[in-house]
Formats: sequence, C-alpha cells, structure tokens
Amino acid sequence: MSDMTECEQAKELGAINSTLSNQSKEAFADWARHDDAQDHFCELDGLCLEKRVFYRLISGLHSSINIHLCAEYLLDEGWGRSVWGPNVQEFRQRFDTAETKGEGTRRLKNLYFLYLIELRALYKVAPYFERAFVNLYTGNTQEDSATKDLLLQVFNEIKSFPMHFDEKSMFAGHKIEAKILKEEFRLHFKNISRIMDCVGCSKCRLWGKLQTQGLGTALKILFSEKEIQKLPEHSPSKGFQLTRQEIVALMNGFGRLSTSIYQLHNFRVLLNKNR
Repeated sequence: MSDMTECEQAKELGAINSTLSNQSKEAFADWARHDDAQDHFCELDGLCLEKRVFYRLISGLHSSINIHLCAEYLLDEGWGRSVWGPNVQEFRQRFDTAETKGEGTRRLKNLYFLYLIELRALYKVAPYFERAFVNLYTGNTQEDSATKDLLLQVFNEIKSFPMHFDEKSMFAGHKIEAKILKEEFRLHFKNISRIMDCVGCSKCRLWGKLQTQGLGTALKILFSEKEIQKLPEHSPSKGFQLTRQEIVALMNGFGRLSTSIYQLHNFRVLLNKNR
C-alpha cells in the first residue's frame, strides 16, 4: 500500500463493487414489485422543513463546487504547459435542463438559496464585529485596523440590500426545539467534514472543508440571533463567540459562493454566444 501513487490510492478509494449475484437481482426485483403493489393513498415527503432546508443547502454547496470545477477546467495539457479555462460542455452536462432531466435548474436554485442564507448570516452577525473593542488580531496593529475597516465595509454593503432571506419560519419556535435542531445541524456538518477527510485531492479537501465550516458558521449565527442582540457593547460575551477559524471559514466560504454566482453569469454569456 505504501508503494502506491497518490493517483492509484484515489482510484482505489473511489472504486465500487458493482457486481450483483442473480439471487440479489431477483430480491431487488421482488422488493420493487412489492412496493409498487402497495395501496398508497398519497405520496409523503417524509422530510420536515428543516431537513428540506438542510438538503437544499448541501445541494447548493455541491453546485458551487461544480461551477468552480467547470470554470477552471484543464482544457489542454502539453509539453511544459497547461491550459485552464471554462468548459461549457462540462457545465451543460451538470446543469443543462435537457442533460440533467430537469435537475439542473433545481441545483442552480439551491445555489442561490445557499447564497442568500449566508448573506443573511453576515447581515445578522454585523453587530458582533461593529463593537469598538473587537479586534481582528493579525499580529500587526495597522493591519488589524485596516482588516476591520474592510470587514465593516462588507457589512455596510450587505445592509444596503433589501431582505435577503426570511429565516423566522425555520429558526423560530420553542427554545428547547431550537436547541435540539441546532445540535442536529452541528453534528451533520461535523460528519460531512469527517467524510471530506477521505478526499484524495488536497486542494479539494481544503476548500470543501472550508466551505462546509463556513456554512456551518452561518447557521450557527442564524440560530443565535437572540444571543447576538444581547451582546454587551464594551465587554466580551459568553453567550456568543466566533473563533478565528470560524471567521475565516465564514468569509472565505461566502467569497467562494460569490465567485460561483459570478462564474454562472460568465457561463450564461458563453452559452448565448454558442447559440
């Protein structure tokens, strides 16, 4: 195993045993016939609002990653030179209505949904950073001040937009229920982050984990609205805190989403030219 190249390890990790015995095939067919024969009165969604939101967020994250992949695609690899750029055909395969049997539109809608969620979280967390004593420690006093000024400029830009997302229907409710839901979401994102540890590509693993933590931080903010509103103006609070890692993930994750939206516009232009 130690002599295997990184590519061979990745190939083995992604390998799936697709062989089925005749007995298993017959069993699957029997299950399908049995399920189809049941007298179902109606089709159930099985999923509550919160779970639907969770899956839409993960779908949006997946769409964002796919758009980055299509936008910076290895188009040609020659002697000592590599050409990277947008791959329209790859984009079509992943998002075109005809190519995806209608799924592409839903994937793009989920990307915008995710973008609005994180935009709303940044709007909600602004008071946390606007307090005078909050310092973004970089090790350089001048850079500390400049970095905070830039961050506050971002928050002011966000405030100039109308309502981004009405989260009340999802994050409102009984305090105990909200606490349970918050913990469920935290564990979901923790599991996803662990799964990403198995990704062979180091860059993919890094950005995947960063975007996942950024989204988790955004949800933490939306779940903590009341705590943020109660923050003391001139002293630290134990009710709500963001770690350096969470702040970095939140801002960089939103940056990747913003880039996805921008690249989506570029693909629209390219698709119109190819018509």
